[in-house]
Amino acid sequence: MSMVLDRIDWKNVNLPREMVVNIIRKELSSTRNSHRQKQNSLTKENILNGILSKIYRLSKSTFTPVINGTGIVLHTGLGRAPISKKLAKEAVNATANYSPVEFNLETGKRGERLNHVSPLINALTGAEDSMIVNNNAAAFMLCLNTLSEGKEVVISRGQLVEIGGSFRIPDIIKKSGGIMREVGTTNRTHLKDYEQAINNNTGCIVFAHTSNYRIEGFTKEVSVEDLKKLGKKKKIPLLVDIGSGALFDLTKFGLPAEPIVKEIIKAGSELVTFSGDKLLGGPQAGIISGKKNLISNIHRNPMYRAMRCDKLTLALMEKILRGYSNGSPSKENLVYKMLITTRKVLHRRGEKLILSIPKDIVNKLNLKIVDSIVEAGSGSLPIKSLESCALQFSPAYIKPTVLAKWFRNHEPPVIGYIKGDIFNIDLKAIDLSQMKALSLAIQKSI
Repeated sequence: MSMVLDRIDWKNVNLPREMVVNIIRKELSSTRNSHRQKQNSLTKENILNGILSKIYRLSKSTFTPVINGTGIVLHTGLGRAPISKKLAKEAVNATANYSPVEFNLETGKRGERLNHVSPLINALTGAEDSMIVNNNAAAFMLCLNTLSEGKEVVISRGQLVEIGGSFRIPDIIKKSGGIMREVGTTNRTHLKDYEQAINNNTGCIVFAHTSNYRIEGFTKEVSVEDLKKLGKKKKIPLLVDIGSGALFDLTKFGLPAEPIVKEIIKAGSELVTFSGDKLLGGPQAGIISGKKNLISNIHRNPMYRAMRCDKLTLALMEKILRGYSNGSPSKENLVYKMLITTRKVLHRRGEKLILSIPKDIVNKLNLKIVDSIVEAGSGSLPIKSLESCALQFSPAYIKPTVLAKWFRNHEPPVIGYIKGDIFNIDLKAIDLSQMKALSLAIQKSI
């Protein structure tokens, strides 16, 4: 133990001493066990260097910029919506020291943290009022708990879906304190099914966007407009969870259509929930928009305090929302910047990148550009694929799994994918500013 501690260059170790000691103990124990089982014949110096290597490796921050070569713009594992350095820097500068999170600079009295973003969301969605919490699952649960704790939640069987990460609609309803009342069948639900299910203990009607799940063929789904009419007649609020949450018509950028928040509100939904880190292009957050009286009730729910956003999320969200000033996202919104970049443009970038790499390396890696098909990710723009292109690596001297691991361990890490036993780096989700770093990584890969 003391020998290892004496050899550590503590200037390059960013770990608590207790953690370093635990790492050493664990590694020494593992080495002893292996030695007893005659699984290794390492020298003392080998063991020492192995432990030091692990300590220095763990000293590096696990949060590091990566190059997303998967082609999936809204990659959940890589943090969903990328944020531009400009907006991130502005948000950090605004919150690094003290900031008026809940302080009214005009009156000098206590303020409301939601005032930084609610007016902007209201303007963009047409809602009477809005609020944000830490993610869309929280937003949905908070609405259900406020409207239907101890009461029935009427929902179509065709919308009882599971959306990534074990987010199951039935589980959320149960945990919220609501009593799920299923109506219709998996493929067909009629208005009369909802009407017959409503009783004196009904808390709300739920319409849930099914994300990347679709039933086709002999199907029937009741529209938000018709559900609103029924809700108004029965005096039952309608809660719509649209998941991704587009703020404008995506088709004007050549993208597949997605439910638009403003249209859902215009159709009469009392409450709409959607994500901040999907098509909106912002940080992780769940947004609730709708009727002022219901938003006020949700805000008073004690559960809200456990779900509210911190100052950095609020600052980032404000920057993103202000970028929609002309009705569509600004050039600083990286999600749309990437989604609308055409295959033709990506192909040109790929060609330029290959020209920046010495020809002998290109030949050794058997590197070429191929057309590819990708998805937006995180259940956004479901079913519809997007055109892209990828760098394809098929060197004879190394397995694709080994090459993929090498790129993952590079600084910055490059995350690609293997398809048909060939390693690929898709260009769809790689910002133009990262192309030089990608070129250097490829040159070092041999």
